[in-house]
Formats: sequence, structure tokens, C-alpha cells
Amino acid sequence: MKIIFMGTGDIAVPAFLALLKSGYETLALVTQPDKPVGRKQILTPPTIKVEAQKAGVEVLQPEKVKTDEAMGILRELDADVFVVMAYGQILPQALIDIPNKACINLHASLLPKHRGASCIQAAIAAGDTHSGMTVMHVSLGLDEGDMILKHDTVIGERETGGQLHDRLGDMGPAALLEALAAIKNGQAQGEAQDDALANYAPKLMRQDGALKWSESAQVLERLIRAYEPWPGTYTTYKDAKGREKRLKIYAAVNASALSGNPGEVLKVEGESFTVACGAGALEIYKVQPEGAKVMEAKQFLANGALQEGDLLGV
Repeated sequence: MKIIFMGTGDIAVPAFLALLKSGYETLALVTQPDKPVGRKQILTPPTIKVEAQKAGVEVLQPEKVKTDEAMGILRELDADVFVVMAYGQILPQALIDIPNKACINLHASLLPKHRGASCIQAAIAAGDTHSGMTVMHVSLGLDEGDMILKHDTVIGERETGGQLHDRLGDMGPAALLEALAAIKNGQAQGEAQDDALANYAPKLMRQDGALKWSESAQVLERLIRAYEPWPGTYTTYKDAKGREKRLKIYAAVNASALSGNPGEVLKVEGESFTVACGAGALEIYKVQPEGAKVMEAKQFLANGALQEGDLLGV
């Protein structure tokens, strides 16, 4: 079979590399345009583009894949299957209909739960015990297509969003090759999703990481893990001069035996400090103060940055 791979995010790289070694013919990679990165705004290609160029695969980077020009190029390639994974653009029906056999998507959750861009973070934040990779037929509705297969994995008790992201990416090759074999053998009709079981996980913004201390310690601990490394979680505190500063929170554990007013610093000692939540408290041991590097809480507390009774996030 002849395949066109459509992907941009790093999570798609293992599946793309597996496709290159699979024996199927990879006609092209379709990926997002190069983007400025970092403080110096250096124009940087997606990692998957670099891998395609190493392999001598044609790379297409349309600003908008739904244009007549872009779809015309894709039609001319005469692919049997489009494989979509973390591409970053909505596909119109006219494009979905181009391949001869199927247009499939690899989605990093156990559908129908957690449709949308932040499905990995949503699984951890919700307290799910399992996540996985779902391969489905692409439809106009966001992540609503008929499911071809699912590969399941247990979410670790202390696993972060970044760690789960990487593990799910490593599950991509097996899921993709199994789905392609099913398509080749005419056994990939797919199972309809139950929309009543679905929820939408939208693209996250930096401000989504603001911690609301009125939530329970259990909820906030999961959120801190889910949003590591992006968008990260943070609160605010007042420095010695009374200036409000942002404090990123990198690691915390549930200290449910303690309680107080939400946001109140209950304990400052040794390696950590403890903050009251709506129910229970969080013991925090890794932070990043505004304008400084990531550090252990011990280092942050050394100069009296926080005192018992201080209020965070107000």
C-alpha cells in the first residue's frame, strides 16, 4: 500500500519511523510549516520533517492543507491510505475522501473519552487509571470517527503528562502497523463511538495552569502532574517587599492529614512547604520562582521566602 503520513508533534515520530521501516511505500510527509522557536525566534522545522528528509521522503508543508492547491498535490500522489497523527489542522471532507482505501487517525486516549488536543493531560487530571492509543477512521467531527482498534496502558501513580506523552508515542508503531494490516486485509470497518461517554479536552493555554486552592489536594496534585511540562502550574506569593510574584509548582504530594484556609501556608520546614486546599493540603518540594531557575523547595525557602500563615494565590 502507498501511504501519506500527516503529522507534526513529536508524539508522531515513532509511528512515522516505524512506517518507513514497514515495507509500505511512504509517498510523502505532510507537516506544519517551520516555526520560530525560543527567545531568538530561530526558524525551526518539526522533528518529524528532519527524519523525513534523512530518509529521502518528500515533505509538504502547506500553510493550510484545505486549499485547492494542497489537495490537488495530494490527489496526484494517488495514496491508498492517509495516516494522521498530531498534525494540527482540521481536515475537510474533500481531503478525507482522497485516499483510495482509508484516512485514519492515531489518537492518544481511549476513545470516546477525552477527545481533543489535551487528551493526555485530561486523563491524568481526571484520575483515570488507564490511557492508550486509539486508531480510528477520520470524520468531520473532532475525534468522532469509527474506532478500528485500541491499545491500552496503565497510568502510573506518579506519572506526569510528559512521561505519559512519551510512552503513548512509543505505542504508536504497533497500533499503526496493526491498523494498516487490517486495512490491507479489508478488516478495518471500525466500531461507532458512544457520544454519551465522550468529553472534550481543548487545547491548553498557559493561564490554564493557575492553581485554585479551593479545589481539593487530590485534584490539584493530579493537575500538577498532568500539566508537567505544559502548560505547567503556578500560584502567586508576595516577596519581602510585598510585590506579587509568580511561583511555578513542579512537584507536590497529597498531605491530606492537614487542613486550613485554602491557599494558607500551613508548614515551612526542611525540604518542603505545605499549603492548605479546599480539602486536605499539598506538600510542595520543587518550584520555580519568577525570574529564577527551577529549584528544590529547600533552596527557595532558605532566605525566608515564605512564612507559616502566608496566603498564596491572592
